[in-house]
Amino acid sequence: MESFATLIANRRSTRKFTDQLLSPEQVELILKAALMAPASKRSNPWQFVVVEDKEMLKTLARCKANGSSFLEGCALAIVVLANVMESEVWIEDASIASIYMQLQAEDLGLGSCWCQIRNRQTEDEMDSSQYVRNVLNIPYQLEVLSIIGIGYKDQVRKPFDESHLQWEKIHLGTYKVPEEKENNQK
Repeated sequence: MESFATLIANRRSTRKFTDQLLSPEQVELILKAALMAPASKRSNPWQFVVVEDKEMLKTLARCKANGSSFLEGCALAIVVLANVMESEVWIEDASIASIYMQLQAEDLGLGSCWCQIRNRQTEDEMDSSQYVRNVLNIPYQLEVLSIIGIGYKDQVRKPFDESHLQWEKIHLGTYKVPEEKENNQK
């Protein structure tokens, strides 16, 4: 079992997948991770639509003008929804569930990629959320946040290079204006 630090260094967005399908056990573990994600006041406003049908994945791959075509090649797409009537912080709650699924996928040796839907548009300038809502028959009180594409990796990505960590974005005690900006403000 690898450490959490290794897991997060290795989890990189995967946009190329093999044709190999996931096992029911893998899918169950990924969905369990989502259902275990914390939520404000334990409201659990999230819901998930699991898509494995190749034709449906092809349709979902057109949900945005850019950045969604990888969905056509994944083995599984999980559409992340949240009930806006159940939580005012549904975006945060659904985001946490999304990343839990991605970390679980990585732990299983699978690749994943987040496809942002909220506040995006299709090539025809239709709201991406409405597009997905129409395709999957999603009721109005559920908002579409993201689609997480998952599958066996067909690309090798190096772990995150720690030399690229932006330590200057860490502030101890209070916010400190970087020296460069401080000198420009004088």
